[in-house]
Formats: sequence, structure tokens, C-alpha cells
Amino acid sequence: MNRSLVALTVLGAAGLLLPVAPLSAAAPADAQAAPAAPARQAVPAAQAVPVLNGDFADPVMKGDGPTTVGIDFWNGLNQRYSPAASGRTDGSHGVALQKDGNTLQQRLRGVRAGARVTVTYEDSPAVSKECTGEQVVNGQPYAVTGSGGPVREVTTSGDPDRTKGKPGTGRWTARSYEFTAGENEPMLTFTTRVTDSRTHVTCSPMIARIRAVEVPPALDKTVDKTALGTSEAYKGNERESTLHNASAACNGENACTFRPDTRTSFRYYDRARVVGEAFVNCTRNPLEHSRLLSYAERGHDSIAQTYAAANLPLNEVAKLPTSGVREEDEKRVKERPMATQFALAYERTWQRPWQWFSSDQRTVVEKIQPGEVSWVEMQPSRERVEGWFVSKKDDYRLHAVIDGPSRAVPDRLLQRTGPMSEAEKQRCAAARPMTTTPVGADAPASSSDKGLLKIPAPTAPGARSVNRSMPLE
Repeated sequence: MNRSLVALTVLGAAGLLLPVAPLSAAAPADAQAAPAAPARQAVPAAQAVPVLNGDFADPVMKGDGPTTVGIDFWNGLNQRYSPAASGRTDGSHGVALQKDGNTLQQRLRGVRAGARVTVTYEDSPAVSKECTGEQVVNGQPYAVTGSGGPVREVTTSGDPDRTKGKPGTGRWTARSYEFTAGENEPMLTFTTRVTDSRTHVTCSPMIARIRAVEVPPALDKTVDKTALGTSEAYKGNERESTLHNASAACNGENACTFRPDTRTSFRYYDRARVVGEAFVNCTRNPLEHSRLLSYAERGHDSIAQTYAAANLPLNEVAKLPTSGVREEDEKRVKERPMATQFALAYERTWQRPWQWFSSDQRTVVEKIQPGEVSWVEMQPSRERVEGWFVSKKDDYRLHAVIDGPSRAVPDRLLQRTGPMSEAEKQRCAAARPMTTTPVGADAPASSSDKGLLKIPAPTAPGARSVNRSMPLE
């Protein structure tokens, strides 16, 4: 079976994270005020975490095993047994951890740092016919750990009736392990503690049927749109050192699918800002006038911010329409496949188009009383979407947070009037600009010119002489 298709099938069934829910269900628009007022939502209930191939069924195996081929979505070459050979009736395969410290590992997709994770699984002493009774009579040791959590030492149940050359039937015991994720996409690791050189390679503790749930950390809505966090990229279970390869993998028309995490996506009103100038009425009369206001909003994304934080130029393949330059962003909307992948996923999820930028104009009529100031504030409505670009070809995953102007609720325009500030009062009280009369400043005004003098004829070529006055007789 194609591993990428299996990955997409599993991730699609799990939505990578959770089933889709409308943004409007997250919180009322008015409740999502500007990030200036710290407010965290209530801690959600436990939610399923997709453990890929948690029954170890892929790739499909022939016979009962043991086989040492790689297990899809897991790191480590361990011994796999069929359900029948493992002594299981639920269809799940058993995996024996090879000795000498070999591990079985998988990153838990979609889990964020700070989440409280509970892993459930079953263990058993080895069923290999190579085991002696002495090696399994008191159980077999192994360790389990998750990134950021404690290392838990465990010993399987004993199997006292075993003799070499006779396969075991499995003595499966349900286990659970809890930890708080110390990083995004924490690594779950099982490690054998059987290191005796006399022990056969297949005679080691077994693991089966791995499941996980999490209580995600409370969503912090106070994070500013200009500081959306660090994006991360993975290939399988390995963290990529840069975002370039994952971005390049998604740089084809249908190379990646964006999978939004509806739990951490929300809409909100941004901080208010003054649009246009403040109009100060220094006169003794009310004023009324109209003025045209223009305003615009841009998008932001964590990928570009990650490059900027590392003082690296933004690669072409990683560019989204969030530069803030309208002409450049319009070009990126048309040319950047990742922009299309995101917009399509957003529209399918929330049933409305995504917009990377917006602009508008409004004519405002202002009525300003004497001694007052008039100004207009804008509170733009925005949406923040967190999720993953997932490659259809080779399992690249690129985490991204994108913040843009919202179509879901209207912007707020607040027309304001209020008293002058002290500085404005001083400005209104200031004398108008004047100049001095350096000669005869204190002399009385000269006699008036009543127009009784005859005006000399013009001397310029082509000028007409016109009598402007007539002397008295």
C-alpha cells in the first residue's frame, strides 16, 4: 500500500486533528475583543490524537512473522508478529522491541507544547519460540517516554510456563502513560531494556494497540498578529532544520493540502486605530463638514515571520500574499500554489472565501462643537487560522498560522468627538502668525488717497491710457 495514500487517508479521517467546526461556534464576535485585554478560554475536554498505524497493520505482512521490515509511520526496525502469532483477537499486530536499546518512535501529529497527553497501549512478554523460561518468567523490562515527560520504566507480566522452542500465547496487559508535551509534535518512544548478549534478538518485550488523547493547552488569543510564533517543518518523524524543503514540496499546484485546526482558529476584533486626521474646532461656532476616509488591512503569516526572526531572506517557495504591498500580494495570490491550497481549504471548511487583504472608503459627516475635537477610529475584524500544509508525495508537514482580514463580521468605525487636550487648547489660544513694521511703527497713519491725483499715462508698449479719476475744478 502506498504510504503517502495511507497517511492522507488516516489524516483525512482525523482531519489531522479534529472534525471541522464553524468558526462562529468558537465564540461570539463581540466576545473576541482586541488582544489588549488578556483573556484565555476554558481548558477543553480530552480529545483524540491520531496515532498513525497504531495497530502496526501496515505494510501488510505475509505469514505470522517475525518480520523486521519498517513499520509505516514508525521509526525503528523491530520484530512484528501477526495478530494470531501475537495471541491477539482484536486484529492488531504485536511488535517486539529489538534488544540493545532499539526504539519504536512516532511523533504525535497536531499536539502542541503544553498539552496533557495520555497514551494507552498493551504490553506482553515475548512470544518468540527462541525465549527460554528464565528470560520471561518475571516479565521483561522496557521504558516509555514522551517529549517533555518523565521516562517511565515498566516490566511486562511474567510468562512462567514457557520453554525454548515453544511460542508464547501472549500475556497482554493494558497500560497508560501521561505526560505534558514539552515541544510541538512530541515524540513517543518505547525502548527495550533487554540487553543481555545471551538473549535472542527476537526475545524482547512486545507492544500493541497504541492510542492517545490530549487535553490541549488553553488557546491564547492575546498573541499579536505580528508575532504568530515559529513555524516548523517535519518529514515523517524527523524535524527539518529549515522550512525550505517542506515549502518546496508544496510548491506545486496540487502538491499539498492545507488542514486547518479548528480548535485554534478564531476571529476577533483588532486594536482600534485612528483613521485620518483629528479635526480641532478652535472657533466660537459649531462646524459641520464631510471628509473621505480610506483604510486598508493586510495579512500576516508565521512562515514569513520565522524567516525574518532568523534574519534570512524569504525563499520564493515560502512566500504567501502577506507582504503588505498590494501589487505584490495580488501577484502572489495568482502565482503561489500554497496561497491557493490555503484558500481552498478555508473555503471548504467555513463556506466563505478567504481574503488576504482588504481596503475601503467611507464619507463621514462631522459635527464639531466649539472647543471640541473630532476623529474616527477603526477596529478591523480579523481571522486567525492555524494548521498544516501536508504533502501528498512524501509526507512533508509544514505548520503555519495565517492572520487576515475577516469577511465573517464587519469592521467597526467609531466616530468620536471630545474635549481638547491641553496641547490643543494651547494651539487654539496661540496668536495668529504676524510680522513687525520696522519703520514708523508708532507713527499715525498718513492721509488717505481719495483718488484725486491724475494717474500718469502708461509707458509700456501697446498699453492704453485710461483716465481713472477727474480732478475737481
